[in-house]
Amino acid sequence: MHCERVRRDASATRVGDTLVVLSISVIAFRLHSGREALSTVQMKSSSFGWLVVLAALVQATWCRAAFAQEPGLNRGVRNHPVFLEESTPASGGQAASESEKADGTGNPVLGRERRPLYRLKASDVLQVSFAFAPEFDQTVIVQPDGFITLKDAGHLMAEGTTVPELESAIAAAYSKLLHHPEITVALKDFDRPNFVASGEVAHPGKYELHGDLTLTAALAVAGGFTQQAKHSQVILFRKISSDLAETHVLNVKSMLKRRNLREDPLLKAGDYLFVPKSTVSNIMRFVPATSVGMYSTGARF
Repeated sequence: MHCERVRRDASATRVGDTLVVLSISVIAFRLHSGREALSTVQMKSSSFGWLVVLAALVQATWCRAAFAQEPGLNRGVRNHPVFLEESTPASGGQAASESEKADGTGNPVLGRERRPLYRLKASDVLQVSFAFAPEFDQTVIVQPDGFITLKDAGHLMAEGTTVPELESAIAAAYSKLLHHPEITVALKDFDRPNFVASGEVAHPGKYELHGDLTLTAALAVAGGFTQQAKHSQVILFRKISSDLAETHVLNVKSMLKRRNLREDPLLKAGDYLFVPKSTVSNIMRFVPATSVGMYSTGARF
């Protein structure tokens, strides 16, 4: 668009210059021609008229040039090409990183993480390998107090850390003995994902969680309900942080009666199921006989 405007300006200027040259040539020819039969007065009048025409042509040329250079509707258009980097706001990257951060960590108040790394627990078995010092390779177990014992490096807190964090801590511990040690930590054995079922189930206890397991399937694994169970108020406790858990009360009786298992949630590692007693079962199994009214009639059976 800028090139088109430049060409238009040049064309208008060339046309105006041509008209001016032609007008001057005509006036010179009229003034200096000895063949003209007009009188001196008439010649002066004609010369004045041609000067007026010349002034009008010059003014028209200036007007065309000014109109061609007027921005008009294109006011504010850049004369150089705009690249994608220039059109992107400077704060766009920061906003994107903030959204990714919010999406990655979830609700910071509840301490949620979208894809949290496994954190070491007591009784976990770890294989520590040294790339250039195999004589320091060792297998360690996270003790009940959370520490591990390293060869020639003392004790180190491991419980609650992730594997990458522990690798960095072990490398720092051995930096006094080795020059830039390269260490790899592999989790050999750990506490398997599990759930706990308690309350009015046939076999309360702790069960391993294999694959996708729904709440009703977990109750079946635990032996099902007892006769005193309250099917309409099964409580699911789900831990979301070290000191906070959320609860869900599920009406399994209605769910099974309507044959609608879309509300049947999938269990996660660490879930705790509790089945309370029904209201009728809370009545004392044995009561004094004097508290029960005894009536007799003459009717025969």
